[in-house]
Amino acid sequence: MQDIFLSDANATAALGARLAQRLPAHAVVELHGDLGAGKSTLARALLRALGVTGTIRSPTYTLVEHYPLPAGGMALHLDLYRIADPGELEFLGLDAGEIRLWLIEWPERGQGGLPPVDLKIELEVEAVGRRCRLQPASAVGEAWVAGLNHP
Repeated sequence: MQDIFLSDANATAALGARLAQRLPAHAVVELHGDLGAGKSTLARALLRALGVTGTIRSPTYTLVEHYPLPAGGMALHLDLYRIADPGELEFLGLDAGEIRLWLIEWPERGQGGLPPVDLKIELEVEAVGRRCRLQPASAVGEAWVAGLNHP
């Protein structure tokens, strides 16, 4: 596990860029934290660093936003806070075949209906910034986090 203090939006953007530089061929990321902890902010920073242009919307009301990645494949940003049952995921049209990156907020609400997780990111408000914990959950996640420490 890696523990990082994000002092401001620039630190969050820098973490997003580091994650983007080492993005595996396919990755599933769970974003954990209370409302306002910075889950969508980090997801947006990562998507920007991957080259997504235009508006990056929070999926709070749409539940899922699709983003074509310039390097190929698709990124999905899901916010499952408003679903009541994991069975509702089948109505979201999630085609795992073309998805390179899954960014999932409130993943516990989709338990059993989501692909296996590679990296869990826990965010919490701390003083004037955020505390971020990166916890690998697979061999892919372990290699990804280990690569963050190497240029």
